[in-house]
Amino acid sequence: MEKVTMEKVQSRQGQGRVADAPSGHWVYRVLPRGLWPYAQLARWDRPIGWQLLLWPCWWSAALAASAYAQPGAPLAEVLPSLWHLALFLVGAVAMRGAGCTYNDLVDERIDNAVERTRSRPLPSGQVTRGQAWAFLIAQALLGLLVLVQFNAFAIALGFASLLVVAVYPFAKRFTDWPQLFLGLAFSWGALMGWAADFESLALAPVLLYFGSILWVIGYDTIYAHQDKEDDAIVGVRSTARLFGDRTRQWLIALYGGALLFFAVAFALAEVPMPALAGLVAAGAHMARQIRVIDIDNPDQCLALFRSNNVVGWLIFLGLIGGGLWAVISPQF
Repeated sequence: MEKVTMEKVQSRQGQGRVADAPSGHWVYRVLPRGLWPYAQLARWDRPIGWQLLLWPCWWSAALAASAYAQPGAPLAEVLPSLWHLALFLVGAVAMRGAGCTYNDLVDERIDNAVERTRSRPLPSGQVTRGQAWAFLIAQALLGLLVLVQFNAFAIALGFASLLVVAVYPFAKRFTDWPQLFLGLAFSWGALMGWAADFESLALAPVLLYFGSILWVIGYDTIYAHQDKEDDAIVGVRSTARLFGDRTRQWLIALYGGALLFFAVAFALAEVPMPALAGLVAAGAHMARQIRVIDIDNPDQCLALFRSNNVVGWLIFLGLIGGGLWAVISPQF
């Protein structure tokens, strides 16, 4: 009986559950019913967004920690600060939620015209625009609380990202490359992790940022193929529509370029060589995405998009492994 109730609660007809949100999520088991629309505004029931936003932050923090590591370095010097990692985690959840809420406020009319997004809380009438704005402000304040824990340079850099974030929801209206604007916003953490450690920037984190932008364009192109038919009807532009049947070739260029930027960033930061193992593994994962993708299969596109969380883990663990190698290498 409980399973039937859960399915009804999460249906589009019942509570406006977005089509690609997972069934049986903790949001619907734990939170009071009145909070469900807010959880959906922030996409708490679809954690892949904040996970993908988090990875450039954690990569950058790990890159900064293992940069210029010398053999026999103390363990604490080659691993990223757990405090910084925790701050980036909370910040990613808060700011991804705020960004999604802002996007829904801007796109309410478009969302109402697209099958997959018609059930979101605003177009379905579960929350008012005033309530959504209040929730947006609350999430932004939490993000601000996280940001001010860093040094002054990182704080200023974090504020600078708001310019890109503010423009992104409108990009689909004036360019075929809205995924580029998403990449500019979602990759900002590639600068923040280094800035939080060094209180400055260098070429290495900038190249990490460029590589992350290409990675984001790639995986979000895959994601956008789910909506390309509805997007064409309502006039929403995307790289999925732009690339079309050439998507596989574009993914080769985007993912290949990302890996190249990452490798050069690692080299400039002089991270220990074993860190490259993570890049090799990530490259193999990207190659598999390119090989198997069927742009006319929405379910597969969603699965491949979500699988990029694995890419994040592989690169991060590679950097951690490189730092650990610097600690233990004198023993060999």
